[in-house]
Amino acid sequence: MTSDATASRPKLVLASASARRLQLLQQVGIEPDALMPADIDETPLKNELPRSLAVRLSAEKAKNALKLVDTRPELSGSYLLSADTVVAVGRRILPKPEISEEAAECLRLLSGRQHRVFTGVTMISPRTGERRRIVETRVRFKRLSSHEIESYIASGEWRGKAGGYAIQGLAGAFVVRLVGSYSSVVGLPVYEAMTLLAGEGFPIHFSWKHAA
Repeated sequence: MTSDATASRPKLVLASASARRLQLLQQVGIEPDALMPADIDETPLKNELPRSLAVRLSAEKAKNALKLVDTRPELSGSYLLSADTVVAVGRRILPKPEISEEAAECLRLLSGRQHRVFTGVTMISPRTGERRRIVETRVRFKRLSSHEIESYIASGEWRGKAGGYAIQGLAGAFVVRLVGSYSSVVGLPVYEAMTLLAGEGFPIHFSWKHAA
């Protein structure tokens, strides 16, 4: 994409530091103009359901990033996109573990059973304000042996990932069945995100027509 072409399209801010969310956007030809990860408390509220948590956190991330955008004149009028992913077994919300014991507990819980992955997406446009979507995907894992769990923990891939695994990585070998959106489990439901942006006038195919 040429610099002139880039300058002539609306700007997009991704409210995330997630490399996987950035890669999913880049995969469909969208390069955000800025990354603004939101530092928010992700602790579930009392009796909060997994679906509600994903929606709330994605909205809070977007609003937090919007405050930062408002301090950057060069990003005035930008579209803003955020997402949050929650993994749950029944009503139980699994953490985004930072320690191996917590990750191993997640994997033992997921072993041999179905779980649900909820990804909330929030888009704030300069035209009409905020719009949200929630995507639910069902994933079934194979029965994991102690050796498989120990080996995956040793990889370190689980760190900071919802439910203690990354489906786009080594843990893809654990998945027996997936019903729903693969990209949503990775971290951003591409179809829903593109639909939100296109519906508010963002030219999602701009780079397709202005390839360098």
